[in-house]
Amino acid sequence: MLRLGRREFAAHEPVIMAIVNRTPDSFYDQGATFHDEPALARVEQAVAEGAAVIDIGGVKAGPGEEVSAAEEARRTVGFVAEVRRRHPDVVISVDTWRHEVGEAVCEAGADLLNDAWGGVDPRLAEVAARHDVGLVCTHAGGAEPRTRPHRITYDDVMADILDVTVGLAERARKLGVRRDAILIDPGHDFGKNTRHSLEATRRLGEMVETGWPVLVSLSNKDFVGETLDRPVKDRLVGTLATTAVSAWLGAQVYRVHEVAETRQVLDMVASIAGHRPPAVARRGLA
Repeated sequence: MLRLGRREFAAHEPVIMAIVNRTPDSFYDQGATFHDEPALARVEQAVAEGAAVIDIGGVKAGPGEEVSAAEEARRTVGFVAEVRRRHPDVVISVDTWRHEVGEAVCEAGADLLNDAWGGVDPRLAEVAARHDVGLVCTHAGGAEPRTRPHRITYDDVMADILDVTVGLAERARKLGVRRDAILIDPGHDFGKNTRHSLEATRRLGEMVETGWPVLVSLSNKDFVGETLDRPVKDRLVGTLATTAVSAWLGAQVYRVHEVAETRQVLDMVASIAGHRPPAVARRGLA
């Protein structure tokens, strides 16, 4: 059982985490939800389409203009509070690696801290424990926040992923983060080239076998674009194919831009796996 905020998710229940970027320069939407009104509309749409988690980010993952902790908090804290007011039952996640920001958003109502940079600030896990919120433990290959990998190599990329993510998860548990509120993430693209991300996907079952719930952030990423030679706005098909494979291998949480399409893929895989009945079953019965 995964417990985040007011929600509980069974072991085979796929969970959609919808991305809402409070940045003017995000790689995918180029700032479409930087301002409050379109961002709140995005939340409404995502929840209506089946997202259980809203992931709010205040800093672009890639290189760009420097964003201080104070500015990151300005972009996210008030928004978290407003989403909490409007959607008391939705799980609110904040994508941050800074403990100062984590502290502020937890006080505003966040339920989950999504640390995409692999514990670079060890105090973030302490914040999660103190506020009784969840934590995402991600493999980033030792990369510094907002940097791109350059000729990075691994003897065994999945062995490294397992060592880092399980280590971070166990540390968080020992600090007091609830066992049922900790997730591990292979960190597609983070500290990896395209072949590393493809191998991480192919071997995702090894992460599932650890017993920690697995989150994947696949949506429109560079490894999809390079694999199919497609620009950012033409990566949906590749993303959904990777989502289907990840679902079959046992990942549970999916951080996405396109909620409705992802919902259909996850429902179809769950039905094939025998975890979900068909929505209707008339064929051959009339």
